[in-house]
Amino acid sequence: MIDVFFQYDFLRYSLFTGLMIGFLAPFLGVFLVVRRLSLMADALSHITLTGIAFSMLLGRHVTFFSALNPVYMGMIFSVGGSLLIERLRFVYRFYKELAIPIILSAGIGLGVVFISLADGFNNDLFNYLFGSVVAINQTDFYVVVSLTAVVTGLIILFYKELFFLSFDEEQAVIAGIPKMPLHFLFMVMVALVIGISMQIVGILLVSALMTLPVACAMRLARGFKQLFFYAVLFGEISVVAGLVSAFHLDLAPGGTIVMANVLLLIGTIILTKKQSM
Repeated sequence: MIDVFFQYDFLRYSLFTGLMIGFLAPFLGVFLVVRRLSLMADALSHITLTGIAFSMLLGRHVTFFSALNPVYMGMIFSVGGSLLIERLRFVYRFYKELAIPIILSAGIGLGVVFISLADGFNNDLFNYLFGSVVAINQTDFYVVVSLTAVVTGLIILFYKELFFLSFDEEQAVIAGIPKMPLHFLFMVMVALVIGISMQIVGILLVSALMTLPVACAMRLARGFKQLFFYAVLFGEISVVAGLVSAFHLDLAPGGTIVMANVLLLIGTIILTKKQSM
């Protein structure tokens, strides 16, 4: 069933891009879940929608933006949203969780305004909302390859510092680890991965690929490194199963990828419950 993905360029790009996203999203998702920032992905995905809608609005009036992939504007908005969240977390230092719903609400509201100014939804916007196997071209593929290499390199380089900050932030600061620069760097990486992931998974579902594989992995992993391994494994399985099912059943890939994750989660819960009995 997967052979068809190697017969056409656009399907090959979608498969390989999906595999890289299936690696990146759970890879960063482990840190998000451990730091109890799972809803951050939801907030940034809605900010990304705002950027895409803004790009489409500009495309109606400016020739340059009509030829530009709206994803890149979405990534810019996503990075900006991550920085705003961090700023608000500093402003509301005793109620840091407020920063996420503030940015999420602002993103939804501004996005709806831009969509209405651009004369409503169109097929392209629906593809960004729910994902599309034909949305990836060669340029997008190389952007994902570059992003995968950079993010992986940075995580390996700062793994010990991020690990320390995730489990004992106060001791990490006392030990001299630069908390704010590393946290900003991490949130920018999350924003970029969310922005590029939505072409496969869709804006409304991208956060699921960052959290559900991690939720599956937490049922099986016996250590932090195992948590990474299982999270990425479940992420890759769900992406391949979702893309193949979406193509052959003519469904939105984002939904099938998420449902594959849900089935994997149910399976791991049942398996671990039987083992504990």
